[in-house]
Amino acid sequence: MIRFAVIGTNTITDKFLQAASALPDFKLCAVYSRTLARAQEYAQKNNVSLVFDSLEALADSDQIDAVYIASPNFCHAAQSILMMQHHKHVLCEKPIASNASEFQQMYDTAIKNQVILLEAMRSVFSPGFAAIRSLLPVLGTIRQVDFSFCKYSSRYDHFKEGIIENAFHPALSNAALMDIGVYCVHPLVSLFGMPASIQSSSIFLSNGFEGAGTVLLQYPDMQATLRYSKISDSYLPSQIQGEAATLLIDKIQDPQQLTLLFRDGHTENPNIPAVSNNMVYEAAEFVRLIDQLQQALENDSTDGIPSLIRHSWLKASCLELEIMDTVRKQQNILFPADH
Repeated sequence: MIRFAVIGTNTITDKFLQAASALPDFKLCAVYSRTLARAQEYAQKNNVSLVFDSLEALADSDQIDAVYIASPNFCHAAQSILMMQHHKHVLCEKPIASNASEFQQMYDTAIKNQVILLEAMRSVFSPGFAAIRSLLPVLGTIRQVDFSFCKYSSRYDHFKEGIIENAFHPALSNAALMDIGVYCVHPLVSLFGMPASIQSSSIFLSNGFEGAGTVLLQYPDMQATLRYSKISDSYLPSQIQGEAATLLIDKIQDPQQLTLLFRDGHTENPNIPAVSNNMVYEAAEFVRLIDQLQQALENDSTDGIPSLIRHSWLKASCLELEIMDTVRKQQNILFPADH
């Protein structure tokens, strides 16, 4: 049994707990919030008795094996590092860190303390994304990739009324790139790795917040275009264009419907299992990695431990942040965490 705590008591945590409830060996045992009253309220809602308003006390607790972190972006690195220093496994919401430097510190801490660190980039753990990966050879030589995620934020109307909430506060390591664009960047590097060059363009709001952007990435034999926005909606699918066929993807942030269009005119629709909450796959992978690591430690099988901790998911997280650091540098999107 893996006993876990949540850091962050918001709607994304609600959705994660719904997904985690499907895993019999993964049990919510504690809640942290900055105020004890909020922690108690959220714990009661989820039938949990153990509550914390101190991160240090949570880190010290011997009743917790792992944490799910869904706090504001700028908190991710410090909170993750503290928990891993106390031998807690960490599943951290996207983006896993404010920048690549923070991520490297997190990565080093995971290795030093022999714990699992994983970014909760839910889309790449899903059957839909596995299907995308498996279909790449069918497309022939890939020439163009177009990933788009544009969603009018539920908080944008408040912003236009002069109410600046956390989602539009750049000092919290927020930007459209970090909040929305990451859903395009991470799948791209998971599939194709690091590009040779990066060009970008952004739209800024009155308080300096990046509201939308476009990134053009050049690979040796292909180009990729990423479009993201928190201030407008897009209804077009994403796509991967090959010389033999094109793959249409309904939603790159949650791929559930794929269409193959071949040059001879015929189409195919690969079957993907329907799921109402794709966070179940990231939770299941987190549990799998922890179980494998614990088995290796119990068996004193040191050969496999480094590879389990340096798992391939972290490579994509590293490349994701390197690309976003480059875009932010080009667009002069600076966070306090960068200094």
